[in-house]
Amino acid sequence: MPTTNLLPAKDQFFQSLAELDAYQTKKQSERPAVSQTTEWTPRKSPALGSRGRLLVCHDYKGGYVEDPQGLSYTFNYWSLCESFVYFSHHRVTIPPPGWVNAAHRQGVKMLGVLIFEGDAQAEALRLIVGKLPQTSGSLQSSAPSTLPISSHYAIALADLAAERGFDGYLLNFECVLTGGVEQARSLAAWITLLQSELVKRVGPHAETVWYDSVIFTGSLAWQNRLNSFNLPFFIPSTSFFSNYSWSPSFTDISVQYYNSLDSQLIGLASDSRSKTLQDVLMGIDVWGRGSYGGGGFGCYKSLNHITPAHLSTALFAQAWTWETRENESDFTWDLWWNYERDLWVGNPDPNAVIPVPSIPTPDEGPYKPLSTFFARLPPPDPDDVPFHTTFCPGVGRSWFVAGVPVHQYPVGWMDVDKQTTMGDLIWPIPTLTLEGNSEGPLPDVAASVDMTDSWNSGTSIRLLFTDKEINPDPSFRSFSFPIQTLTVTTQKSYTASIIYKLIPDGTTTFELSTALSIVPLQTGDTFTQDQMRAMTCAISPNSVTTTELSNDWVKSTMEFIIADTPPGIVSLDCSIGLTLTITSSQISPFPLNLLLGQLNVHSTPSSTIQPNFPRILWSDFSSSSVQFNDGSTREVTNVNWQPATSLSQVGPITITSPEDPNSAWTPQPPLEKQWWPGFVYFNVYASPPPSPITSSGISLIQLPNRQHQHLLQLPSDTNPIPGLIWLGTSGPDNSLTKGNFQFSFDRTQLPGELRELPTLRVYVQGILDTGEILDGDSSAFVDVTFPIA
Repeated sequence: MPTTNLLPAKDQFFQSLAELDAYQTKKQSERPAVSQTTEWTPRKSPALGSRGRLLVCHDYKGGYVEDPQGLSYTFNYWSLCESFVYFSHHRVTIPPPGWVNAAHRQGVKMLGVLIFEGDAQAEALRLIVGKLPQTSGSLQSSAPSTLPISSHYAIALADLAAERGFDGYLLNFECVLTGGVEQARSLAAWITLLQSELVKRVGPHAETVWYDSVIFTGSLAWQNRLNSFNLPFFIPSTSFFSNYSWSPSFTDISVQYYNSLDSQLIGLASDSRSKTLQDVLMGIDVWGRGSYGGGGFGCYKSLNHITPAHLSTALFAQAWTWETRENESDFTWDLWWNYERDLWVGNPDPNAVIPVPSIPTPDEGPYKPLSTFFARLPPPDPDDVPFHTTFCPGVGRSWFVAGVPVHQYPVGWMDVDKQTTMGDLIWPIPTLTLEGNSEGPLPDVAASVDMTDSWNSGTSIRLLFTDKEINPDPSFRSFSFPIQTLTVTTQKSYTASIIYKLIPDGTTTFELSTALSIVPLQTGDTFTQDQMRAMTCAISPNSVTTTELSNDWVKSTMEFIIADTPPGIVSLDCSIGLTLTITSSQISPFPLNLLLGQLNVHSTPSSTIQPNFPRILWSDFSSSSVQFNDGSTREVTNVNWQPATSLSQVGPITITSPEDPNSAWTPQPPLEKQWWPGFVYFNVYASPPPSPITSSGISLIQLPNRQHQHLLQLPSDTNPIPGLIWLGTSGPDNSLTKGNFQFSFDRTQLPGELRELPTLRVYVQGILDTGEILDGDSSAFVDVTFPIA
């Protein structure tokens, strides 16, 4: 897998509040390294708020079972949901950092879980009264009062969310509150403390979602809708997640009940916005346990009643598509991908038979995929977070760097941190449109995930174009198709680039030219048709370039600005895609195979900002003894490094006097995103060191109190670095830690040709969020010496 998961995971979750207390009392230096996570950035899409929201609750085999060695389930439809719960049955579920990153890159909030099940009554009580004393002292009071409420665990849980980079909790109380009404009332009050502390530490976007379980009496009684029995817990929470066993009439009843509430009452939640009807989420169990429609491909029957009522949806255990198929004899990842696609976006074959559950329900009409019911929400504005995708679902069978395979895995790999959007407008099939003076039929097109070739991950998207009939004009054809939705700021310049590869079939010859295209999208009733026609995408003519890369990959780049928008329109949803122009003397120049390898969009740097040159400044290493989950203790090598950037050389300084009003050089802007480089991950390689080690022709830097040298330069060859053995990538599972960039490995698990060497030369290569791969001159290496056994 890209992230070499050699170290045991520590403190992934807590089985009890006592375990959480023990963790909180550890000194920072005694805690395991905490992986750095991508910060949540809000979407700016005008489509926000136009429909009910979707929360996805990911209950997959109890949680924490993803196997980095092998292909496994990953979620790839982030554009349809606004919140995602990583669910497990441990007392405190902490979303793994790779899942946090995958969600946040798409503008989706990631939630953990606080759960009390079965005989957890004592723990549910402890949550409210706080940490228990070590001695037996107490203070008596004769004043009448209910159960005492402590902020202890509210603070501890909020601190945990802030430390691990997630955005709140699903509150799942599925045990009786033995204190009855008094305990229920205290719990509701405690939720206000939790939400307040989350807002202080995580931000105003923090969420506390109440699951429909315990009622105001303290009894465990699922209501399957919002009513007065669970209202006291909805008020302090940010949203309500109903149980799944509701009938169609319950949606209208929930709406009527919500509309009967005093607006001041439902606006009382501590440090949170006033509620709307969209904060009521009707639950659907994809496994069908009690859900109207039978779950699975029958989920649309439930959604037929949720969406018209303008309620939101909580979809539970969507990995049903994997878990119900994985043990079948013909199961493959590709078959699952098609199965998952059918659930979320539909089958490209209009005659395909979808296995809708046959249960006694009224006719709900033909099958509709989940995407029918929710707005498609683009990721954050590339001006806020550079948009980067390698079209990787988070799994693969090989790892590629710059179009070259650097490692193959017999059973595949999984690393959710390397997941990027798959192009939300490609599935189930791209929509083709004739361009220019083209006439005649459009070709058919089929989209699939290709694990045999990639630019800079483990996969690419293969688009196969075939003629459905003879083209009457074989000499020229031009058509476009969208790939991805984006929200952009109008009147602002962006730079977009795409890396693709044409796969010739060996039987036809033709010329192919490509160009990126940007098209404004209609969002609901936001614009009139005249306004849509008036909007333009101005492409800077001097910015359009095409560059041939290694292994037949090609890169196209352009700058664009969305102009002529109606007054007051700041953010606009657009699609970015490709225009293909084919020139041929043959009757039919198809089939055409096109691989999509990488797509990047970011704000164009201002011409007043001096260029900078990202690099790895130095690399270092240390060794430590680590106890693994199997009880063994082994020496682990920790390679760390420091990224940096260099500025362009200072030009002639024209300052003539102390009173000269001009700056000696052009200053960097105060907003670091305009010039400071962002890294998405780092490739780590190794090789035997030169013998003898020499510094000839290499820049050196000597760090204090160390007996070896840190070498700043690699041979300036093309990527990947020739002659090196790829070890893995940095990431949450291999400690891209806060304030420290690190890759850890166990010597016994190195490739055979490196395992017995006393010294290794380990190289670090950065990948920028603009998609660029740093060359050798901008990378670093260090000679690692292993302890003598």
